[in-house]
This record gives sequence, structure tokens and C-alpha cells, in this order.
Amino acid sequence: MPFQKEPAMTKSSERLLLLTLALIQFTHIVDFMILMPLGPQLMRLFSISPKEFGLLVSAYTFSAGICGFLSAFLVDRFDRKHILLVLYSGFILGTLACALAPSYPVLLVARVLTGSFGGILAAAVMAVIGDAIPMERRGSAMGIVTSAFSAASVLGVPLGLWLASLFDWHSPFLFLSGVSMGVFFLILKGIPSLKAHLTPSAPQQHPFQILGDVFKNPPQIWALILTVFMMIGQFAIIPFLSPSMVANVGFSEAQLTLIYLLGGATTLITGPLIGKLADRYGKLKVLVLFFGLSIFPQFLITHLGVTPLYLALLLSTSFFIVSGGRIIPAMALITGTVSPQRRGSFMSIQSSVQQLSAGVASLMAGMIVFKDAQGHLEHYGVIGWIAVITTLACMGIAPQLLKQAQEPVLKQPQETMARPETGA
Repeated sequence: MPFQKEPAMTKSSERLLLLTLALIQFTHIVDFMILMPLGPQLMRLFSISPKEFGLLVSAYTFSAGICGFLSAFLVDRFDRKHILLVLYSGFILGTLACALAPSYPVLLVARVLTGSFGGILAAAVMAVIGDAIPMERRGSAMGIVTSAFSAASVLGVPLGLWLASLFDWHSPFLFLSGVSMGVFFLILKGIPSLKAHLTPSAPQQHPFQILGDVFKNPPQIWALILTVFMMIGQFAIIPFLSPSMVANVGFSEAQLTLIYLLGGATTLITGPLIGKLADRYGKLKVLVLFFGLSIFPQFLITHLGVTPLYLALLLSTSFFIVSGGRIIPAMALITGTVSPQRRGSFMSIQSSVQQLSAGVASLMAGMIVFKDAQGHLEHYGVIGWIAVITTLACMGIAPQLLKQAQEPVLKQPQETMARPETGA
């Protein structure tokens, strides 16, 4: 089947597209993140245990993983814009249900509903970028859109906590529902119809054929393996980052805000820059570089004892920079391992693997790390070694993504586009 491209976009329409996609990412990331700092308030009001609160958090991740896998069999049959509108409508309803939940069971069901739609949005966004943005500019586009995570850390979560302290825990979700309705109308205006992947002559595939196509394609298999290892190296560390800073390093709970403000503000700047570096010097080169750089903060931050505030913040900020930095070229390469006709399905499967891997990594870390009699976190260093080993494995896996890639720009060496992609 011949490769088809979407019509070229003007600079202004491309900017509006990326702004809209970034806002989609921002809203669903804030929705996911805001629940965790609300834990003490929710446990007190609903009289629930930490285990029950943990179920509330993981309900989003696991429902997102399961629904992301199921959606892979449908998303490539429709216009990308229509898929985004349906998913975002469900996300708004789920967020509104969270805002109005009167009890723990209702809130748990609402989190499952929100994860079922919101967790798949990231895959849909990546598919839109893959279809609408040429590979030679895709690193920059990924840098802009993934900076939404940083913006969520700097703006979304602190604002949500302020609203919760000013009113109650319902208010952040109510506010987010209102913002999301505005983003919905921006999708109508800012996202063009994307249907080049729909070819009337192509037969609709059975779900097992879709899975079979993935497992017959070595770069896509390697992309999924890379996703698993990246998530283990990142989400085994993140759940215990704040507790370790208090228990082992000597932070006060009030000082924890500095970790996310500095980390988020810095990556808001470095994310787009890393995307531009990936476009200029090659996605693979930048990816391998950031895998190598990430080893140092992964190891050091999990082995910290009592440390001066400035040094601990320097390490935590560097962890945010390199962890987020490696995602940008990785996703640009992963979108290139699949043809446009199958991109939505594969990115849904990849997103499902990403969500489930993050959940498993968090559970694994919880089984390894424990508190001693003095309240210190023990075996957090073991998590650091696991992160380092998986990162070293990622450095070996990354070059496999370029072999038999589905995007012509990655297959045909060109002076200004593909040449940087061919060297590690």
C-alpha cells in the first residue's frame, strides 16, 4: 500500500494544532496527578486506608491500560479528529463525575471512567503528531507537547491544591472540567480532519491480525520493549521520591513543593530545546545521550542520605530533565516504526503497555522499599540499581527502532532530513 501524507499545514495552523494537543495533554495529566497530593484529605474525609487510597490511584492507570489495548482495534477506522473528540468528551464526563462524587465507591468508579478515556488520549495525541508533523520537525513537536507534563507540575497541581485548600477537594475537578470544556471547543477549531490513513481499498483487520502485525514487525516489538524498560526505570523511582526526601534526606513536607516547582519549571524550558536538538542532530543520537545522562541522577538520588537542600534539589531537577528528555526522541522514533494506516492502533497498544508498565513498576517498588524503626526508607538504593540496569538495556535497544522503519524519511537517506538518523 503506498505511503500517504496529510496535506501540508501552514505555520499558524501547525502552531494551533500543537497548542491544542499540549492543552489536551495538560488537562489529562493534571487530572491524573492532582489526586495524589489530595490523599491525606481524602483518607480523612472518606475514612479510608492507604491501601484503599492506593487503589484509587491505580484504578486510573490500570483502566487506561486495559482500555488502551482494546481501543487499538478501532482507532484506525476513524478520522483522528473524531477519535479525539470522543475520547475527550468521555474524559470531561469522568472528571465531572469525580467532582460530584459523594463517596469513596462513587469516586473509585469515576476514576475508572476517567482513566478509560483520559489514559488513551496520550496515544491519540501521538498518532495525530505522527500523521500531521513531518519526521524532520517531529522532535520539536514532541518537545512542545510533552512540556505539558512540566506545565502540569508547575501550574496545574499547585493551583489544584490551592483550590482544594480554599474550598474543598471537589473544586480542583470542577475547575478542570470547566477548562476541559474550553479545550473541547479548541479541538473543534484547532485539529484538522486527519484521514489519510483511511484507505477504502484496505480491508478491515480482525483484532488478532492487528496484534499479529505488531509481533511480525521487529522495530515495533523493540519499541514496546523499550517502553517497558523506560517506564520501569522511571516509575520505580518516582512514587518514593518525595517520601525518601523527607525520610532519608531531611526535607520538610513544605519543602517538597520545591522539587516539583523547580523540576517542572526547568523542563518547561529544556523540553522544547531537547526536541530541537533531536531534529538537528538525530533522534537516536540524542536518545542514547539522554539514556547515558539519566544513569547518574537515577543512582545518586536513590542513594542519598542527609544532604544539603540545594544539592538535593539539583539532583531532583536533573532527574526531571533527563527523564523527560529521553521521552521526547523516544516517542519521535516510536511513531516512525509504524505506517500511518496502523499508527493509531499501535500507539494505543504502546500507550497501554506504558500505563501497565508504570503501574507494575510502582507496585514492584512498593514491595521492595520499606520503613525501618527510625522511619528511614530502606532498599531504595535497590530501586536505583534496577533503574540503572534497565536504562543500560534501553541504550542497546534504541538502535533497533530504526531498522525496517515504516516512515520513508527514516528509510531514505536525505541530506537534510534522514542523514542524522543513521548514526548513533
